[in-house]
Amino acid sequence: MKKLFFIILSLSSVSAFSQKTIDQRVSELLSKMTLEEKVGQLVQYSGFEYATGPQNSNSATVLEEIKKGKVGSMLNVTGTEETIAFQKLALQSRLKIPLLFGQDVIHGFRTTFPVNLGQAASWDLGLIEKSERIAATEASAYGIHWTFAPMVDVARDPRWGRVMEGSGEDTYLGTRIALARIKGFQGKGLGNLDAIMACAKHFAAYGAAVGGRDYNSVDMSLRQLNETYLPPFKAAAEAGVATFMNSFNDINGIPATANQYILRDLLKGKWNYKGFVVSDWGSIGEMVPHGYAKDNKEAAERAILAGSDMDMESRAYMAELPKLVQEGKVDVKFIDDAARRILTKKFEMGLFDDPFRFSNDKRQKEQTNNQGNRKFGREFGSKSIVLLKNKGNILPLSKSVKTIALIGPFGKETTANHGFWSIAFKDDNQRIITQFDGIKNQLDKNSTLLYAKGCNVDDQDRSMFAEAVETAKKADVVIMTLGEGHAMSGEAKSRSNLHFTGVQEDLLKEIAKTGKPIVLMINAGRPLVFDWAADNIPAIMYTWWLGTEAGNSIADVLFGTINPGGKLPMSFPRTEGQIPVYYNHYNTGRPAKNNTDRNYVSAYIDLDNDPKFPFGYGLSYTQFKYSDIKLSSTDLKGNQTLTISVNVSNTGNYDGEEVVQLYIRDLFGKVVRPVKELKGFQKVFIKKGETQTITFKLSPEDLKFYDDALNYDWESGEFDIMVGTSSQEVQTKRINWIK
Repeated sequence: MKKLFFIILSLSSVSAFSQKTIDQRVSELLSKMTLEEKVGQLVQYSGFEYATGPQNSNSATVLEEIKKGKVGSMLNVTGTEETIAFQKLALQSRLKIPLLFGQDVIHGFRTTFPVNLGQAASWDLGLIEKSERIAATEASAYGIHWTFAPMVDVARDPRWGRVMEGSGEDTYLGTRIALARIKGFQGKGLGNLDAIMACAKHFAAYGAAVGGRDYNSVDMSLRQLNETYLPPFKAAAEAGVATFMNSFNDINGIPATANQYILRDLLKGKWNYKGFVVSDWGSIGEMVPHGYAKDNKEAAERAILAGSDMDMESRAYMAELPKLVQEGKVDVKFIDDAARRILTKKFEMGLFDDPFRFSNDKRQKEQTNNQGNRKFGREFGSKSIVLLKNKGNILPLSKSVKTIALIGPFGKETTANHGFWSIAFKDDNQRIITQFDGIKNQLDKNSTLLYAKGCNVDDQDRSMFAEAVETAKKADVVIMTLGEGHAMSGEAKSRSNLHFTGVQEDLLKEIAKTGKPIVLMINAGRPLVFDWAADNIPAIMYTWWLGTEAGNSIADVLFGTINPGGKLPMSFPRTEGQIPVYYNHYNTGRPAKNNTDRNYVSAYIDLDNDPKFPFGYGLSYTQFKYSDIKLSSTDLKGNQTLTISVNVSNTGNYDGEEVVQLYIRDLFGKVVRPVKELKGFQKVFIKKGETQTITFKLSPEDLKFYDDALNYDWESGEFDIMVGTSSQEVQTKRINWIK
């Protein structure tokens, strides 16, 4: 009887514990923790094989600290075997608190997709969300709980290598893409086995680093910060993104890692954000060379007081925070708050119920070579390509062309197709589809594909020119594949010169002398400067770096299986001296009247005023005609809704997709307003000969802006409503809207 009573009592105790809220369970756990154990939850170290920053960890020391409960998270620990091994170490600690495993899952995991800027060129939120759903499913099957993505920085300077990781120059587009990525990563909610924690980064304004130089300072007004750079982060917080990551830069003299305005006042205060904030790699310790803290102790103090919850690879928190609390310089409530936020996520992920629930051999094997994921990657790659030029309708090519020559340093590349920020696997060379193979696999059996490398990516060797020229002479069509190496875009990859590196342009000019029709494919993670090619080569496709299925995606577009519908998410400059150039700039008191007006106006005397290719630009194999723009009213009052409709007709010979773009301009305001602002877009499929009516709606919420006192509101006045195929090619109607 006593035994039965004990069993019943035990079961009721388990039931009572399981019924407690996560907040109650966290409070109960915190009450049992020592100060060092609490600080331990705030510590993140990297694994020992793959690092994304300057690593100073001693592996033996780290393993001992994990067993003592002095580490809360590990990054770069991947795979069932490795994550189980590390988790077992954590369960040797006194309170058996599990580890969080983080990884840079940026544009795919086992299956890689186009680099993020290329994805943004698809303007397809559904595809973007699905790509992150797949990435989360694959990564979680390898034991990963947390990705350091999405990067939601607005970036207007292509010299900055990390533009490849974001969504371009526009706040509205970037915000919509950020929300799609978060939804994809986190799925139906944390705790599901196919969901991983997302991380909105880099908070904040990292994309505005001076001169496009990585890790550099940011100096701007708070109005510009709030209006242009913070909205994607605010939307991410409201959408329930699990974590935030600090940026490396200082903002107006205060490093972001210790910036109380953005972390305490905005994020955790005004926005009421409940997740946690992780530093970027070593950014707490880097406040010493910043000149903001005299040593790691002061850096740790300033970071925790500002609201940075987790220390990634600085080794400042564990070494200094306990002493700072004991000395009375840091109230323990700040440690408790940070630990609570981190522990809450561990409970939400279900790690206290089963620390090994994400480390499953069966799931890992299922996701190692998932053919459905690859099929999707092929489609996504083709939808991310932007057709920049197609003079004489050279494209699409016929699959029965007798002889094609593929020339350039990227024709038979494998791992380069991943692009920067990809997870390396030992079999990458075998499973990634090269451009050569993708094209060859689609050619008719009686056609021939020739190949010549022509040159290397980044040296002055011209010894391969002669072979390339002779190869071109044998062909009916030449496909040139040029650009920047995959490791030329990304973190710490800022470039002052955005032209083709090495002798690539010289090779292109030599091939052009043969008189053969040329299709140029540009492989890159950022906008490049290629004026000669843009002016002289008849057909140009911007192919970015497209991932595992790159070769097949490219061939699908080359041969017309897929009609390209991508649009540029960044303006492409004519030269580096024009940077930054972006569509939604302010006007001046002396605006240029046209593209060549240079007489005492805001212009360069030696350069046309427009970018080489504008934001939102991209061609198709068919043609779209815009007509019959209608507004529900031209005089509105108060909280009315404006309905805009436009007819879009496919007047060409192919079915195709078009991104219909809506812009507005507030003509007069208490502060100057941009010449255009994107306020809506729709990607629509229109069959040849068909016309569709596309409808948008605007409300006063879409008219709001920050004034010089940071009031967020709209004001009465005249507005231009613009609809078109790019930021430069629009049709305009004017309205009057009063409060």
